[in-house]
Amino acid sequence: MAFTVQNPDQPSPIRAAVGSSVSRKLAADPAVRKARVDTADVFYYPDFLSDAECDALCRLIDAGKRPSTLLTENADPTFRTSESCDLARFSPAVQPIDERIAALLGIAPEHGETMQGQRYAPGQQFRAHHDYFHENQPYWPRMKAEGGQRTWTAMIYLSDVAEGGATWFPQAGIRIPPRKRLLLTWNNMRLDGSPNPLTLHEGTAVTKGVKYIVTKWFREAHWFR
Repeated sequence: MAFTVQNPDQPSPIRAAVGSSVSRKLAADPAVRKARVDTADVFYYPDFLSDAECDALCRLIDAGKRPSTLLTENADPTFRTSESCDLARFSPAVQPIDERIAALLGIAPEHGETMQGQRYAPGQQFRAHHDYFHENQPYWPRMKAEGGQRTWTAMIYLSDVAEGGATWFPQAGIRIPPRKRLLLTWNNMRLDGSPNPLTLHEGTAVTKGVKYIVTKWFREAHWFR
């Protein structure tokens, strides 16, 4: 099947259909709860992973961590200060979880980017940003060739955090504290398939403890790299 990558900053029937389909599937799942916000489609699933699965992913992150990077240059050295690693999607500890996330959302695994692990020590953060791509940025031609716009984001908290480290959506008005085993997912698009600026979110600074998460982004077309 052929896929057409749409202009990332304009409405898109393809992205609109994906958003509607995933939202309906999540809303019908008794294990999933919808966040009480009207400005974005945000859902969460408590206890999506087991403690053993979380701990195994934390060990992989510790073994492969490196300073986190950005797609665009930023003069603020404190903008993103966490550590990250790419998790081998076909490894025994990763593949079942990777495929379980795709099945939960009802999105073909081929649309998913490589799952990324992230570690936040005390003082580390990721300031407010969007997960979707902006057409006016130099990175867009490469992102377009690799599968186009991001649609849904899925994030799983792998550890409890004593203080700080919440995921904050300042414009949508929701703040989610880290809770081990919890999956958080949201649609980066509006109902018409255009980017939703109200999905601006921030990984607030950890003040006590260490925060581990994994993040999975899905594209509008098959992801190629």
